[in-house]
Amino acid sequence: MTCQAVGSDTTLLVIAKAPIAGFAKTRLTPPLTPREAARVAAAALWDTLHSVLRTEVTHRIVAFTGDLRVAECGSELARLLERFEVIAQRGADFGARLANAHADAARFGAPVLQIGMDTPQIGPDVLTHAAHSMDSDDVALLGPADDGGWWALGLPSPQPARLLCDVPMSTDRTGELTRKALHRCGFRVQTLPRFNDVDTFGDAVQVATISGGRFAAVLGEISARLAIQ
Repeated sequence: MTCQAVGSDTTLLVIAKAPIAGFAKTRLTPPLTPREAARVAAAALWDTLHSVLRTEVTHRIVAFTGDLRVAECGSELARLLERFEVIAQRGADFGARLANAHADAARFGAPVLQIGMDTPQIGPDVLTHAAHSMDSDDVALLGPADDGGWWALGLPSPQPARLLCDVPMSTDRTGELTRKALHRCGFRVQTLPRFNDVDTFGDAVQVATISGGRFAAVLGEISARLAIQ
């Protein structure tokens, strides 16, 4: 493999789903109600998208699934998503949807840095630094999560994303197995900072202490209700 100058010519890809009660953040219930969990998901997506808008990249894409017409904060999110290129997720399972999203996002000919909507505490400085690190076609980026998964994956070309179809998702070994798969593809793996992503209510509380933004405000309001009960 040969190196190529990439710099900030990067596509930032967000994998997201509509914050619909009973569809998004179901592991937050209980103690939250399905609608409260969806409100938390909406806040996480809102803060994530605003961070992406302030990140120094060339292209911003959201691979989306779900119907915003029945989602929490659906109208607000729809207006915000007008500032992105939105593509539909496609695939029978999550690994396939990730791989297909990378393939779709790679049409600009730039490396793709992919994140989710579960780390609203990550600001544009972290994302910009990661995007500017994608300066070699034999290096992949992997951002580990506290639960053993990962919050970011950076690839110089979309073909290696097919490996995600064979990596079990949402396990405590997802990050380890993804790293091994990248090595088998011949990549050197550069590790990004570790972050906690929001899967459980405990995660949400921890993330809210450092995230600020709408996520912290919404979780604070909901936590106050729980304390009263």
